[in-house]
Amino acid sequence: MKIIDVAEFYTDQGGGVKTYINQKLQAGQKYGHEIVIVAPGEDWGEEERYGGRVIWVKGPRLPVDWRYYILWREKAVHEILDREQPDVVEGSSPWTGGWFAARWNGDAVKTFIFHQDPVAAYPHTILGTKLGFDRVDKMFGFYWNYLKKLSNRFDATIVSGEWLGERIQSHGVNNPIAVPFGIDKEFFSPKRRNEETRKKLLAQFDLPETANLMIAISRHHPEKRLGSLIEGFDAASKEKPMGLIVFGDGPLRKYVEYKANKAPYVKLMGFTENRDELANILASCDYFVHSSSAETYGIVVAEAVCSGLPIVVPNRGGADDIAKPEISETFRPGDPEMLKEAILRILSRDRDELVQECKKVAEQEIGTMDDHFKLLFRKYEELVNQKNS
Repeated sequence: MKIIDVAEFYTDQGGGVKTYINQKLQAGQKYGHEIVIVAPGEDWGEEERYGGRVIWVKGPRLPVDWRYYILWREKAVHEILDREQPDVVEGSSPWTGGWFAARWNGDAVKTFIFHQDPVAAYPHTILGTKLGFDRVDKMFGFYWNYLKKLSNRFDATIVSGEWLGERIQSHGVNNPIAVPFGIDKEFFSPKRRNEETRKKLLAQFDLPETANLMIAISRHHPEKRLGSLIEGFDAASKEKPMGLIVFGDGPLRKYVEYKANKAPYVKLMGFTENRDELANILASCDYFVHSSSAETYGIVVAEAVCSGLPIVVPNRGGADDIAKPEISETFRPGDPEMLKEAILRILSRDRDELVQECKKVAEQEIGTMDDHFKLLFRKYEELVNQKNS
């Protein structure tokens, strides 16, 4: 197949979108599919990249973030699609990228890529605890109607997890197909566990080896709810000996520092680029705690499970997809008291049994990014065959 991704936010200076698309280019080459990326750039151009191609459409810089350019030449995008004659066209954003792909008149299968949930990320974070999540969703009915209108111009909507698929289907978004993300399961492994590392980390709290060591890895952003995480953990630490280390950084650093300074058994570790060190520390902890309900998949939660850690996560969002009862306890997002109770519940369970169940879930339920792209290409082949028949 020839697959063209109209990728509004692909740039060499980007983060997760760039990483994902580069992985898709490599997977396309591996499995015999031609991947072409159409993206805005500083100038017109075309180049080979990771076994596929990138076609740059000249556009102005995005004023709020100069790493990115604006995709605004719809006619040029349609001319590229006419020339390339793809089997599948992906619209990779709900803005111009999605609409440009939707309005193209070609015969290809069209898929709307929806890997984010801004209502869960922002309105739910600010208003959900007080007003209720369903009520907040109703307040943003105009947004769901917008997505419904856009998605109806596509053959399918590709999402990164079952939870997100069910959520957007309930709001009328067209034909959601879950293609879960994956992680590097060889890199994140219980084999990295080191009791000496664990002992040193507990010693930073003046805690004995018999205490429990918990870890959180999170950007310091509002939707991560680190304030309520620290509050809930602090309350639990008053009932049983435990320490919490938190990796990450972000715009709410001062607020997170303020909350952590009031909790004697919480230590902020900052941001690290050393993935090996982080994976070693992750596997050497006892439990993973997470407080965001806005993830569409929950990559860091999957990495924790594959490292052999039982998890305490919200009962909404992508993390909840991973939270099988045999490896987890869950709580209402933004509720420190329920988080405290969930932590104490998981500590009352047999950790050795939990770890063995984590290994089973890691093997049977969590995939790799290679698995993700194999499934994505298989779904595309099915859609192409349906359209041609």
